[in-house]
Amino acid sequence: MKANFYALGAIALWASLASLGVSLTHVPPFLLTGIALVIGSVPAWPLVARDPTQWRVPLGTLALGVYGLFAYHFLLFIALRHAPAVEANLVNYLWPLLIVVLAPVLLPGVRLRAAHVLAALLGFGGAAIAIVGGRELSGELAWGYLPALAAAFIWASYSLLTKRVAAFPTTAIGLFGLVSGVLALLCHWALEPTATLQWRDWGLLALLGLGPLGASFFMWDRALKLGDARQIGILSYITPLASTSLLVLVSGRPFSGSIVVATVMILGAAVLGVRAR
Repeated sequence: MKANFYALGAIALWASLASLGVSLTHVPPFLLTGIALVIGSVPAWPLVARDPTQWRVPLGTLALGVYGLFAYHFLLFIALRHAPAVEANLVNYLWPLLIVVLAPVLLPGVRLRAAHVLAALLGFGGAAIAIVGGRELSGELAWGYLPALAAAFIWASYSLLTKRVAAFPTTAIGLFGLVSGVLALLCHWALEPTATLQWRDWGLLALLGLGPLGASFFMWDRALKLGDARQIGILSYITPLASTSLLVLVSGRPFSGSIVVATVMILGAAVLGVRAR
């Protein structure tokens, strides 16, 4: 029960991730990722000041954390810039399904059932409809769907692989975010033009960092430590519905037929996954 509580807390915060990302599309992606992740690590600082051993983790575990936090969010923000935001967001939210499907591959003692395979096909079909329905005005498919798919795979594999490495304190998530944020800022300094941020930008970055790129990570880690990854992945299908609805409102777009069908298919995949566990 506690695992579900933590998972729902993370899901509630992630519902605003795409909308905040779209509101900050004028900020270079490395800069956006870096500032938000550094801010997101701040809640762990007082705990580490009292007990520095909270951040003493193996190098491989730290690398896994950077892989999950840095690579996922950078690719997501790239996707939101180079594909229609609503459809790219739906493709990104294949990660709950990928957690269910990849669990037997990455976790010992977990089996894949026929219903899981059917759920995977249904979920990917929904993503395909989202992509086809989200063609650009030129009629061509936006390449931004590729980073959205890659982001989904990265977050699913990261979530599962945290259960394969040696146990680490949840406070170490702050270290993952801080290192990832500094790495992103270094990439911004080396690869991106200098950007001037307004006070509104800093306010949105603070919300992004403290919420969907901060507190959510700590809640998600606790959920994975306490619960079944497959059940948590299935529960996470609340996220695409909430996130897509909020993004549609923010972007001013109507719910098109393809968005509705894609959402129903992806949520239907979750229902199959629930029955298969």
